[in-house]
Amino acid sequence: MKFIIRILITAAVAFGLSKILDPHIQIKSITTAIIFALVLAVLNAIVKPLLVILTLPITILTLGLFLLVINAIIIFMAAKFVNGIKVEGWLWAIIFSLLLSFITSALLSAEKKIN
Repeated sequence: MKFIIRILITAAVAFGLSKILDPHIQIKSITTAIIFALVLAVLNAIVKPLLVILTLPITILTLGLFLLVINAIIIFMAAKFVNGIKVEGWLWAIIFSLLLSFITSALLSAEKKIN
């Protein structure tokens, strides 16, 4: 049940951010956002740890800032797998990933306090 709630919160936040960041980030429908959130969860579980390990030296050199680039890569990959999503450039992918992370984390922590 927690996984479904996380996916729905992530999808709602991603869809809302796409409306705020339009025309740079576009998600056509809430259904597309739910599929995007599922793909994002799979990529974060499988691909992201591999990328973090492979880029560990550059991540250490940049004091962790390279993780922003890894997050943008994950956003781009998810957008490639899901039709109906448009991400315009690296800067917007980084902004979108930062906002998505912060807002989703805040909502999930608020949801935990309620339960």
